[in-house]
Amino acid sequence: MNDGPQVRLRLDISYDGTDFSGWASQPGLRTVQGTLQEALGRVLRLAREPQVTCAGRTDAGVHARGQVGEVDVPAEVWAAEGDRLLRRLAGVLPPDVRVARVGAAPEGFSARFSPLYRRYVYRVSDAPGGVDPLRRRDVLWHRRPLDRERMNEAAAGLVGEHDFAAFCRKREGATTIRELLRFDWAAVSEHGYEATVQADAFCHNMVRALVGALLAVGDGRRGTEWPGRVLDAGVRDSAVHVVAPHGLCLEEVRYPPDDELARRAAATRRVRALPGA
Repeated sequence: MNDGPQVRLRLDISYDGTDFSGWASQPGLRTVQGTLQEALGRVLRLAREPQVTCAGRTDAGVHARGQVGEVDVPAEVWAAEGDRLLRRLAGVLPPDVRVARVGAAPEGFSARFSPLYRRYVYRVSDAPGGVDPLRRRDVLWHRRPLDRERMNEAAAGLVGEHDFAAFCRKREGATTIRELLRFDWAAVSEHGYEATVQADAFCHNMVRALVGALLAVGDGRRGTEWPGRVLDAGVRDSAVHVVAPHGLCLEEVRYPPDDELARRAAATRRVRALPGA
């Protein structure tokens, strides 16, 4: 039986998204959520499959090193199985998804609504001969040479709280106002670049659209002011290319101190509007 007192668990999760149809469960498709829920139900011998909620749903092909999830399980099951749950999950999960830590979550914890920010990294190579074959699953090959200074100049104009409708796939009833806390490019090798994109939250396709716009700046096809003009226009621009998912990785989800978790979740649930809107 799954009835009775429940305990909320926090799961720290990583996965190679290559062979998953994204995070969210979908009938007949292999997903991260579905794989985790089946494994938890199996090792905990639950009558009903548990529901795992994550900090940020990732699309098909997107990876995660710092995903965070929550799941409610019967307190008596956690008391009996908690000490060995991590090792038992490692024994049944496929090698492309891992749970690094699991434990009882603090009061007020919401994996989805409590975060202060999510940090993604997008990895690109402009090597003339293409990407190292051993990195083909997590690095995008860009065929034109890139100028990091141009990309950083353009990125700086996008930081702050804005309506990112021009870089998002609109969803009915959902706001596209986000606070972009960080957007910058670092050179990690002669031809390797990493874009760090950090925000309180992201709307659908936002990171990949931002990266696509900046690559057009970096290779000289667009001026450094162009992404800002697209942002100000407030509508999807067909010239903004949404880059492939495999270069993207969710690296970190940061939460406030335990005594601020519930307050943060309540604030996040409120629909935002820009000042003066």
